[in-house]
Amino acid sequence: MSKSSAVISAAAADSVDAGRTRPANLFTQAHLADLRGYSRLAGDATAGMTGIVETLHHTIAQIAGLPRARRWRAAGGIRDLIYSSIRAGAWLASRGMDAALSSLAPLIPEGVPTPGQELMRAVFNGAYGDHLAATDNPLAIPMRLRREGRPLTLTAAGLAAAIPDARRRVLVLVHGLCTNDLHWRRRGHDHGAALARELAFTPIYLHYNSGLHVADNGAEFAALLQTLVAQWPAPLDDLTIIGHSMGGLIARSAVEAARSARHTWLHRLRRLVFLGTPHQGTLLEQLGSWVEAALHASRFSAPFARLGGARSAGITDLRHGCVADHDVPLPAGIDCFTIAATLGPRARPMRDQLVGDGLVPLDSALGRHPQRRRTLAFPAENQWIARETTHLDLLARAKVYRQLRKWLAA
Repeated sequence: MSKSSAVISAAAADSVDAGRTRPANLFTQAHLADLRGYSRLAGDATAGMTGIVETLHHTIAQIAGLPRARRWRAAGGIRDLIYSSIRAGAWLASRGMDAALSSLAPLIPEGVPTPGQELMRAVFNGAYGDHLAATDNPLAIPMRLRREGRPLTLTAAGLAAAIPDARRRVLVLVHGLCTNDLHWRRRGHDHGAALARELAFTPIYLHYNSGLHVADNGAEFAALLQTLVAQWPAPLDDLTIIGHSMGGLIARSAVEAARSARHTWLHRLRRLVFLGTPHQGTLLEQLGSWVEAALHASRFSAPFARLGGARSAGITDLRHGCVADHDVPLPAGIDCFTIAATLGPRARPMRDQLVGDGLVPLDSALGRHPQRRRTLAFPAENQWIARETTHLDLLARAKVYRQLRKWLAA
């Protein structure tokens, strides 16, 4: 059990709306890359399941007194050869398919991924992104700053060409787990675009592999912002970051990394705004870790703990809202705001703390913790609760936008 499973179904429902302005393509190299990635992932999954069955087989074979177990022990060499052959066959089949598909690339137009492809990549990166990156899988998402789903070239000339009306106020929006930058456009609304119209911001969107460790993504994000600010084609004196869900943790991690590296973009950072960010972790991921621990309690169920352990580093970081390898307070000298959400129309402490917005408990989104030293010191006027609002509805509700506009206008 993990937060990713709950996010995936909701994210899928928004995929058409999120990419409504993106044209559909014929079969392109982007489709080919996806086929290569999925074939390799299928081979890895087959090898992993074979390992689980083999471990269970070995465990049963060690049980004294079972006639069948004695026969299994006697056939140990043949059994090991069979399992090794299955793993080798799966690896050769997936790599052979990968090589065959790669050879077709010169015959196919380049193109760009469709919204559906972008959604599926985001889901798989959230669930298995660290594995995808470690195995150089084509599905792994590289971190980039984008506008309208297109990556920006972070040079003065590249930014000037892509953003001819670059303003002094820059807004960077960071998506959450198993989603992508296109999901900021939900039900016909985009917080970034609306704030650009009303408060003269230039919105830019981070696109990243949400299955990597938060600290790793934070460090890379900090480096990107250093380049962005240095190459911005207009005077820049106001930088604001809005993070949804995990995106808020990435933003906090980036500030911490930038402080350690003495990045100059921090001098431009005015505000951090968090939407449903699990500052103190998520109950679903904590339950997932308890289930995994319970499976380890028995030698018969222990092999199946690998299934729970297969969730990404990014998901496991959500257990306690990890930002770095140490506790990280809110940064001094920067205005920090947080919006939490609850499913019900009025306060109910038990439901709010267990369920919250369906994924993140209320106290976690507000930065509260039983240990005072770990509580994030948001001023009372910088906290706001959206009632009758789900985790993903934070991206679209008019009342949430009005609160954002109020804070950012001030």
